Amino acid sequence: MKAIIQAGGMGTRLRPVTYEIPKPLLPVHKQPIINHLIELFLKHGIREVALIISTPHREDFARWQKTWDDVIPMDKVHIVYEEKPRGTFGGVVDLRDWLGAEDFIMSHGDELKDFDLTALVEFHKKQGAVGTIATVPVPDARPYGVPMVEGDASAGWVTEFREKPENPPSNFVNSGLYVFSPKVFEYVDPAQESIMTEYHVFPELAKANKVAAMRMENGRWYDCGTLERWEKAMNEW
Repeated sequence: MKAIIQAGGMGTRLRPVTYEIPKPLLPVHKQPIINHLIELFLKHGIREVALIISTPHREDFARWQKTWDDVIPMDKVHIVYEEKPRGTFGGVVDLRDWLGAEDFIMSHGDELKDFDLTALVEFHKKQGAVGTIATVPVPDARPYGVPMVEGDASAGWVTEFREKPENPPSNFVNSGLYVFSPKVFEYVDPAQESIMTEYHVFPELAKANKVAAMRMENGRWYDCGTLERWEKAMNEW
């Protein structure tokens, strides 16, 4: 099984720090966020990891590879440079041949995650879903995307997505970690210039009753997308 990390964001909410350091390379306990993610994936049997990054960050990631070569098995890391932003799923479409015919994991690159990925993948396969979202509990769901789940709230089918709702129907939010079947590419237009997971892919899967959600109640998750959240992660991770 392979994994993709979306690592091309500009990190505007973390400026001025991200003028100098790409968001996925920000340190938590003296290691870049992306190191923690890759180590989690390898721990759960992921064979290869692709990083989708923006071209302006090419030199930063080249230095990252040299610096962490003795910690991260770089032969398992495949870096893809995006000349032009393609959205959170556009770059994934471009990796169809690399992914092959297997299910794959996808993650945002600015979050710390400590989940049972093996259980998530098993759930995905048991459900027969095209896409599965790992959801996590938060004290305040308003800044996040909240999947509406039909049936068993802890493990059910997603019928709707509410982005940053004023009155969240649940405190379980999209964690930015997904499992996809290769069938997902049947639900997107590869010619579309920008393809967003949250706004294009999941709504189409929800219409077809093909996207599931699993509550990761026993894991750890820290969104490092703002200075305050990054500081909280450094204090608590």
